[in-house]
Amino acid sequence: MSSKIDEAKVREVLAGVIDPALEHDIVSWRIFKGCEVSGDDVLVKVAIPTHAYPQAQRRELASRIEQALRAAGARSVTVVPEVETAHIPAPSDKATLKGPKNVIAVAAGKGGVGKSTVAVNLALALARHGANVGLLDADVFGPSIPTMLGPAERPPGTTPEQKIVPALHHGIKVISVGFFVEKGEAVVWRGPMVHRLLQQFLADVEWGDLDYLVCDLPPGTGDVQLSLSQLIPIAGAVMVTTPQEVSIIDVVKGIAMFEKVEIPILGLVENMSYYKCPACGHHDEIFSHGGGKRLAQEVGAPFFGELPIDTRIRFGGDAGVPVVIASPDSDNAQRFMDIATRAALKVAANVLSKPKKSPRLAVIR
Repeated sequence: MSSKIDEAKVREVLAGVIDPALEHDIVSWRIFKGCEVSGDDVLVKVAIPTHAYPQAQRRELASRIEQALRAAGARSVTVVPEVETAHIPAPSDKATLKGPKNVIAVAAGKGGVGKSTVAVNLALALARHGANVGLLDADVFGPSIPTMLGPAERPPGTTPEQKIVPALHHGIKVISVGFFVEKGEAVVWRGPMVHRLLQQFLADVEWGDLDYLVCDLPPGTGDVQLSLSQLIPIAGAVMVTTPQEVSIIDVVKGIAMFEKVEIPILGLVENMSYYKCPACGHHDEIFSHGGGKRLAQEVGAPFFGELPIDTRIRFGGDAGVPVVIASPDSDNAQRFMDIATRAALKVAANVLSKPKKSPRLAVIR
């Protein structure tokens, strides 16, 4: 008696299976990578497009595949997942950066909203999920990343070929102009000098094989943003705001700038959303509340969540041990882990939604 199922049938059945995290079928978005059929036994290979893909949804994905194939006649189903970070290779005119697969910009319309705090903890959260991560401090005139990450496990250096070796902090590779100027010294440069520095940080740094390079941008819509958009492909931007209207107004301008240079907005984060008294639990909305979520709805972007005013987040940055590292089981660390998951899934969705025949499309491990 012939088997009820073959490779063509497997593909046909799985075209109706919806990925629980990406909310799209697993065949057209190339989550399904192939199968082996032996009689009524089926082995299915699937590509998990980011290390930040939630474990519960990985199990749900396997369950959906198994249920669909059993209903189609398979006796046993084995699902073999493998993480393959989805990314779009750089076009020839933006091939300055070698190694990192996806660049995630962290931006804000104005200073003082906690952009660097979000960038640092986002990078560390992606690394905790299992990704290889780098962090580029592109805030040339106010480089705070070296302070926020504390002493380096390995300081920056150079190779015999005069390539820059990034510093290593808490397991992630880091480059900042703050490593190369005296503490307290002001960086007073015109736009062309900033452009050349960014070129060097992108082309002359041995980043290695990274899943994500997180870029902490300066506030506003100036030379750094424009230079980066010209030099490298940016997978998307995470916008950081506080709830009050003066911050929201500037974020709107930042979003408009990214739209002009064709960089997608991955999502919005509302920082300093509220203060919760550690003694009595009372919530106080010092800077108003809900502005970030409202703006996300208005511009049609995902809302990644709220971050409270919390001395433990502030102390972690000042002490050089960010909260994701200092208190990995805390509510605040979990908030950053969730933001990292949402950002990584949005990057993956943007990549996988591209037509397969696109010459810029690839999914690599």
